[in-house]
Amino acid sequence: MSVLTNEGELREQLLRTNPEFRKLAAEHKSYAEQLEKLNSRHYLTDEERMQEITLKKKKLLLKDQMYSLIQKFRKELEA
Repeated sequence: MSVLTNEGELREQLLRTNPEFRKLAAEHKSYAEQLEKLNSRHYLTDEERMQEITLKKKKLLLKDQMYSLIQKFRKELEA
């Protein structure tokens, strides 16, 4: 296996080989799409604003989890 140093390369490798990473990435994409729909509106109700905040938090949590997996994978490759 070649040494992957670029985070994008590591991410692509994990998308191909790691079911957990794929699941996190799919959820992240889903939240991003939902946020995009909300952001396309001219006016958000209070409920929609709360939904936006919740989606942003969930999306960030998933991003952190994905980053942790990338770092773990990088360390395994270096070992």
